[in-house]
Amino acid sequence: MGKLTIGIMYDFDKTLCTTDMQNYDFIKNLGMEPDEFWDLAGQKTKKNSMDKILSYMYLMLEQCKKKNIPLTEEYLNSLGENVQLYRGVLTWFERINSFAEELGATVEHYVISSGTKEIIEGTPIAKYFKKIYGCKFMYDPKTKEAIWPSIAINYTQKTQYIFRISKGVLDETDEDKINTEIKDGDRAIQYRNMIYIGDGMTDIPCMQLLKDKGGKSIALYQSQNRDKVLPLVEDGRINYVCAADYSANSTLENIVKLMIENMVMIDNLKSKEEKKLQAFLKLEETR
Repeated sequence: MGKLTIGIMYDFDKTLCTTDMQNYDFIKNLGMEPDEFWDLAGQKTKKNSMDKILSYMYLMLEQCKKKNIPLTEEYLNSLGENVQLYRGVLTWFERINSFAEELGATVEHYVISSGTKEIIEGTPIAKYFKKIYGCKFMYDPKTKEAIWPSIAINYTQKTQYIFRISKGVLDETDEDKINTEIKDGDRAIQYRNMIYIGDGMTDIPCMQLLKDKGGKSIALYQSQNRDKVLPLVEDGRINYVCAADYSANSTLENIVKLMIENMVMIDNLKSKEEKKLQAFLKLEETR
C-alpha cells in the first residue's frame, strides 16, 4: 500500500466565506441589495420553472448587460479578492497538510460549490485546492464576455464530483471513465478517507452519501444561526456539527485532526492485515 491520500471537500458559500459570494462586490457593483438580487432570481425560477442555479446565472448575465458591466472571467476573478473568509481559513490548509504529513498521509482539498467558479478562483485560498468545481460561464472569444452557463451545479449534482474525486476522474468532461466500475483498492481516494464540510440543506446529498459510504460529514453553523443545521442533526445526516471557525485549536480543527488520525490508523491496520495474510499464503504454498 502506498501513502494514504485523504480528501477534504468543501462547499464554499457560508462554509469557507461568510455569505453568498455575489453579496460582497458583484451585487453591490450592480447598484442592488442582495435581497433584491436573490428575490429577482427566485421570481425567474418560479415564472420559468427554472433550476435555481440557472436562474441566478442568467440574472448575472442580464443585469451586467443592463448596467454595461463587462462580465468577463477577469472581472469575476477580481471579485474574489474581497470575499470575507471565516476566521482561520487563510492558514487552515497549511496547518491541516502539515498535521497529515507528520502522520505519513497526504491531504487533497477540493471545492464543490453551486457558487461561481471564477470568483472562487480569485480568492487567496484558490491555490490550496487540487480542483475547484463550481458554476462556470462560457465566453465570447472576441469580446471575452460571458454569453452562457457552461457548468451549473445544483445540490443533487454535487454528488457526481464526490464520485469523480474518489475515482480520480477530475475532468468534468470525462463521461466514460466516471461511469466505469472501479474496485475500492484502485480508487484514488477511498470513500472512508473522505471528509465533506458544508453548512446546510443544499449539502445534504453529499453529506448523506459520504456518511453512508463510511466517510465523514461535518455541518458548520454561524454563531447566530444554529437552527439552520438542527434538521441535519435530527435526521442523522452528519457525523459532527460545530461553529464555522477554522482557527488553530478550534473545535473544527480538532475534529478534523481526529478524523485524519483515525483514517491513518485504519489504513495502517489494513496494511498489516494484508501483509500477514500474504505471508500466511506464502507459507502454505511451501508446505
